[in-house]
Amino acid sequence: MSDSHGAYYIPEPSRWPVVGSMALFTTFVGAGLFLNGVTPVVLYLGLAAVIYMFYGWFSDVIKESMGGNYNHQVDISFRWGMSWFIFSEVMFFAAFFGALFYARVYSVPWLAGEGAKFATHEFLWPDFQNVWPLITTPDMTTALTSHFTLIKEVIPAWGIPAINTAILLASGGTITFAHWALKKNNRKALVLWMAATVILGAIFLFLQAEEYIHAYHELDLKLTSGIYGSTFFMLTGFHGFHVFMGATMILIITLRCLKGHFTAEDHFAFEGVAWYWHFVDVVWLGLFIFVYWI
Repeated sequence: MSDSHGAYYIPEPSRWPVVGSMALFTTFVGAGLFLNGVTPVVLYLGLAAVIYMFYGWFSDVIKESMGGNYNHQVDISFRWGMSWFIFSEVMFFAAFFGALFYARVYSVPWLAGEGAKFATHEFLWPDFQNVWPLITTPDMTTALTSHFTLIKEVIPAWGIPAINTAILLASGGTITFAHWALKKNNRKALVLWMAATVILGAIFLFLQAEEYIHAYHELDLKLTSGIYGSTFFMLTGFHGFHVFMGATMILIITLRCLKGHFTAEDHFAFEGVAWYWHFVDVVWLGLFIFVYWI
């Protein structure tokens, strides 16, 4: 970081925001086509463009940082930017938790007749019971039948979800130990703790993939499995994506640590990724309690 406190570094115009927008658009279009039976060529092109964008953008930012272009004011801007980004992520997950809360506390009881001023539930599904998880859907006799899947059972909390909870909590500890090692300029411990964090993140994703396979093939739990299946996969799936992105960022920071890019006084890139990882841990605790346990 530059010692200058007066000048504020303004980077040159960058092509990466445009490249990133086009790459994400291509990826989403390709994913939509793939889900509708089209070959995944467009999806692969979009993903390749996303990887190219990340590599190029990260390279430029790292070069600017190592070139001494960032001073104290830029560091403050980075901290505020990361804070607002994490806040936006909090609101993102709050929307899905809100949908889960609304379904469990309002919609499902109302369908069972609780607090209803009109007998709507008697016309929609007279035998409906106010239970959660909602693991059955109405016995549809129309063409809509194929759009629903009857769930055999739900995933118990004290299996893979509990193991993954322990893994993520442990990873929060390992990245904290890595931060302490960086502050003490202990490079060996820093790299080892960072590598442990990446490994724990990879194990979490592997176990979640195993859980999804079990849910899909053994329990018939899918996105089409009513409100329970929808909320389950939306919350756990988006969280898994955030774990993947967080683990990728931690891997990049680990490689930078190996190259000696950070000092005990100047390491916001490390701190920003650590903030993000702790956020991912907290979200998972909410998921474990409200999706799997209660």
